[in-house]
Amino acid sequence: RSRQEELRRMVLVEKKFPQELWDAICETGLMGGMIPEKYGGNGMGLLSVAAGIETLASHGFGNALLILTAMDAACILKNGTEEMKQKYLPKMALGEVRGAFSMSEPGLGSDVSAISTKATKADDGYEITGQKMGLTNGATSTLVACLVKTDEGADSVYKNMTTFLIEKEAGFGETAQGVTVPGKIDKMGYKGVETTELVLEGHRISADQILGGEPGKGFFHMMDGVEVGRVNVAARACGLAWRGFELAVEYAQQRKTFGKAIAEHQAVLFRLAEMATKVEVAHTMMVRAARLKDKGERMDVEAGMAKMVASEYANEVVEDAFRIHGGYGYSKEYEIERLMREVKFMLIGEGTSDIQKMIIGRQLLKEYKL
Repeated sequence: RSRQEELRRMVLVEKKFPQELWDAICETGLMGGMIPEKYGGNGMGLLSVAAGIETLASHGFGNALLILTAMDAACILKNGTEEMKQKYLPKMALGEVRGAFSMSEPGLGSDVSAISTKATKADDGYEITGQKMGLTNGATSTLVACLVKTDEGADSVYKNMTTFLIEKEAGFGETAQGVTVPGKIDKMGYKGVETTELVLEGHRISADQILGGEPGKGFFHMMDGVEVGRVNVAARACGLAWRGFELAVEYAQQRKTFGKAIAEHQAVLFRLAEMATKVEVAHTMMVRAARLKDKGERMDVEAGMAKMVASEYANEVVEDAFRIHGGYGYSKEYEIERLMREVKFMLIGEGTSDIQKMIIGRQLLKEYKL
């Protein structure tokens, strides 16, 4: 337990991710959970990976879990060539390759069609120039799934996008030819893992590094990874919500006002009941989406629902826990202060609730068309 607390301190206070913790996570098989045994993984499936992430998040480590390797692995597994699968998946399962997922840019948020980073054909492949934003694991990653524009002459902007697998060294500065990671973006939460920009200036890359081997399909390939990412965000939200409830129900039984524990006051008691119910609902929605993915069924709507419900409920539960703590909740001495900062990211990671509602609503109109 003393070592666990030391690791927590390194993540939460020193704002760095210890190699020992990374190695321990890899030993559990989480990094290879989405990867079949034939490619060096254990084939546990998304549900098992999500359960692990949920547990880590509830113990304060979820904020630093380098989970995006699972998103890259999902993209490569479903859309990659056999050579790509053989090259990357075994190393991802062992934690030797750390992944990052790059769609966003400084001038756009959820409007993926507006990306300006472009790959132009060169004699020996492509040259990529542009600036990407918001890369989780941007410095520690050694493989970046990067969505860029390519002019394939298609009639839809979504068919003029291609995903490249960019290899680089870990660290800041110039990490590969034409690839620069400027530095960390200072954030209100999620201190244990870095978020960075990625600057591409004439980065030369072979056509062999196009995900799936065929340009123009990048947007649809990345959406497969986003589905996994939304379940992962939902799992982290569930873990944070559970931890918030734990802190609240414990404090409510210890803190006394007017001669009795505040948990005995009906206002607090009702709040605890609502918090526990929201935790259970969010968890159930997350599990349902993960099970559909593991069965090979379409789950874009279910993933969106799970992400939306889990993130919104997590924020409500953590805020209720904050209220129960009263003035103490505002102090950094209490864990609930950190949860208040970190749970906010659940609202925007892998698409805001408004984006999820658009995805859900459009699909519902297709399914229930008159």
